[in-house]
Amino acid sequence: MHVSLMANPYPTLIPGLRSPSDMVSGLVYFGRMLDKIRLHASGQLPEGWQAGRGPSMQGSFDWRCIQFLKVDYSALEAETLKGSKTDEDLLEWVYENGHRPSELEIETWNAFMIKRGWRDTGTQRLHERLAEIGLPPGTVETMFEFIDLDEGRR
Repeated sequence: MHVSLMANPYPTLIPGLRSPSDMVSGLVYFGRMLDKIRLHASGQLPEGWQAGRGPSMQGSFDWRCIQFLKVDYSALEAETLKGSKTDEDLLEWVYENGHRPSELEIETWNAFMIKRGWRDTGTQRLHERLAEIGLPPGTVETMFEFIDLDEGRR
């Protein structure tokens, strides 16, 4: 079933939500997931974004990140909301309570995530998302580029 994450008209501006390309200790996307946890807790994450938060939507970037790190999302959420750890400390906590990937695994993760939507099974979804905001296929080539475009960073 297709669930649209569009809650606001293009561009979707959410202060405090970083780019998926931003890294925490060399890992893409993790910091964005932490931002979504914090924004949700403070009531600042749009309602339409709730379905894609955490592990609830198979195939979402949050779901992929949780699967990659083999960590319980509820436990990560609770640890994040304590507010006593930096993002780097939270990632170390994840490594201790889930999976500590090797350098090669991190390189593979980063490359996969950064290129998602470019000539792979995510391409159709990328085109659908572009159409939702009135832009033609090819405007951007990856989901990370789309996210940055949709959120006013491009």
